[in-house]
Order: sequence, then C-alpha cells, then structure tokens
Amino acid sequence: MHIMVLGLRGFPGIQGGVETHAEQLYPRLREMGCDIEVAVRSPYWSQATHGGIPGIRFSRLWCPRKNGAEAFVHSFLGVLYAGWKRPDVLHIHAIGPSLFAPLAKLLGLRVVVTHHGPDYDREKWGKTAKAVLRLGERMGVQYSDERIVISNVIRDIVKEKYRKGSFRIPNGVEIPKATAQGGTLAELGLTPERYILTVSRMVPEKRHLDLIDGFERARLSGWKLVLVGDLSAETPYVESVREAARHSDAVVLAGFQTGQPLADLFANAGLFVLPSTHEGLPIALLEALSHGLPAIASDIPANLEVGLDRDHYFRVGDPADLAKRLVEVSSEQRPSDYRMRVQEWVRSNYDWKDIARSTLGVYKRVRQNGWRQRLQMAWMPE
Repeated sequence: MHIMVLGLRGFPGIQGGVETHAEQLYPRLREMGCDIEVAVRSPYWSQATHGGIPGIRFSRLWCPRKNGAEAFVHSFLGVLYAGWKRPDVLHIHAIGPSLFAPLAKLLGLRVVVTHHGPDYDREKWGKTAKAVLRLGERMGVQYSDERIVISNVIRDIVKEKYRKGSFRIPNGVEIPKATAQGGTLAELGLTPERYILTVSRMVPEKRHLDLIDGFERARLSGWKLVLVGDLSAETPYVESVREAARHSDAVVLAGFQTGQPLADLFANAGLFVLPSTHEGLPIALLEALSHGLPAIASDIPANLEVGLDRDHYFRVGDPADLAKRLVEVSSEQRPSDYRMRVQEWVRSNYDWKDIARSTLGVYKRVRQNGWRQRLQMAWMPE
C-alpha cells in the first residue's frame, strides 16, 4: 500500500510528540511492506540536515514558518498533493490538519485521521485558533474513513461529541539498550542520578515555571533540575523560563537534545517530572519509563491513564504539592531490580511493533472498504 502521511513538521530529529510518533511508527510500517511517503514542512526539514530514513520518501512542501499559518497552509497544499499522487491511504495526524479531511474526501481519497489530543485546550492559542482547531476535530472525525485515538480519554471525546467509533492505538516506546554516560553530563555539570529531568517543547501548557518553583521549594540538597527543550523561539514564555532559571545555579537549560545526548540524559537521571496541563498520551513520560526512571506527573486525565503509582501524581498547577512529591519520591528506597520491572511493564503495554501492526490493520480495513464501495457502485442498477 502507498501511504501518504500529513500533519507533522518532519522527522527524524525534529522535536514534537507527533514527530516522535511518526519517526518510530513509519520505519516499522515500511518493514511490513508499506510504501511510505511523508509530506514535510519546508522550514523544518531538508535532505542535507535530516538525511531522511532509508526506504521512506520525504516530499518537502512549502509553508510559512508562523504559528497557525504553517499548519493550515501545509495541510491544504498537502491534501492537494495527495489528490495528485493518489495514495491508497492518506493518514492525517492531529486535529488542526484534519480541517481538510472533507477536501480529501472530495478528491476521492481514503482518509485515516489520528487524534493526538484536544489541541484547542493548549494555553498558547487564542479564541480564533481554538475555534479553528475545534472545527478541525469535527471535520476529521466526521469525514475520515477511520479514526485512530491514542488514549481512552480521546476515544471518549470522539464517542460523546460525535457518536463515532475509533481504534485506540497508543503512543509507544522502545526499550533502550545500555548506554554509556558519554560527555553530555560532564558538559552540563551533572552527576548521575542526582538531577531531575523534564523533556518537552517550551510552551505554556508544559508548565516549566511550576516545575522550577516546585524544585526550589523542595530544596533537594545536591540535586539539579534539567530542562530539555528548544529555546530558540523568541516568545514571552521562553523568556520567562530563561529569567526563572537565571535565579538558580541548580536549574540547567539544556536546549534541544536528540540521539545519544538525550539518551544519556534519560539513562542517568534520578527522577523524571511532567508537570503539563495538556497531553494526548505523553511520549516523553513513556520514554522516561522505558529507561526505568521513577516519574512524577500532573494529575490530568492523559497522565493518569499511563498508570503511575497514585502517590507519583500531584495536583496540576500546584507547585507546593509538586515540591512535596519531589521530596518523597527522590528519597524513596527502591529495590535493585526496580528499573528492570518498570521496563518490562512498558514493553508489555507500549510496544511499537504491536502499534505498527494495529495501524496496518486500520489501513487494510480502509482499503478493503474502499474496494467494497466501488464494487457496490459498479453493480448498482441505473
């Protein structure tokens, strides 16, 4: 099957939950015999910088690099491009790009939409953008041939709001191989298992300021706090994070990290924290668990669905409660095989091979239904 992928900036090595999801999923689907073509955004992806992945075609489509406009323009052009290329299935990721699902159907395409989360709940969007995202959710759910959701929370949204069924196929994670410390920790002045780690985009809903506040309240002797995320954007929020970090020598802004440096940071952390107010199904949290890390997360529904111990959650937006959890969890005595037990639990629940097989099953269902509809139309009496 020729599968065209739309709705992401690109991969590999581009930060974002949907991008990480695609980077893990599509090479596996390629190995299962799919012909994968990915429509990527011109400001973020180039052959020279990212190199691509053997066996996967990347089609670079123009769009402006501007919040809101880039996804809108790229998705519109991507659907027109798909109408020209005629893939067996057009797979649209996220509700913003799903705004153009009706256009894809008008062009005679078979469409799968993956709902990664109600993006209209993100703090960064204004009223107009939130309204467009809600419309994108409605168009994607109502006009797609099949719907994939990454969590039970999102499945309930689709069922209750639109009376539509969906396939729950979660994000996954790969259990890492043993990794050497390398030079990353030394460069950042870190001691193994004596730092708290968070990895996310630098946007308001990730609540870095709550984490910095909670960390300072906890007063963990000898510990540091490491924030991994792209700091290049000149936004008021990024500047507020920089300003908060300037007041403490124990807060380390590590910038965007990927590959071995990021693996080293995960492998040697003492604790992972995700304080966000909005998630679909948090890949960064799953990555932390794949390294066997103890983790703390805000008590939003998407994080609760991951299934941490109850005392590893804190009240979202409450730095005092977060500080209390940091003190308690950082001082816990854990059995010697703790990391191995966590990794085994992750392997049994969030394996990418199982996720790829389930996604391929959805593609086959859509293609078979398309053939059935064509046969029915061919035999309809005039």
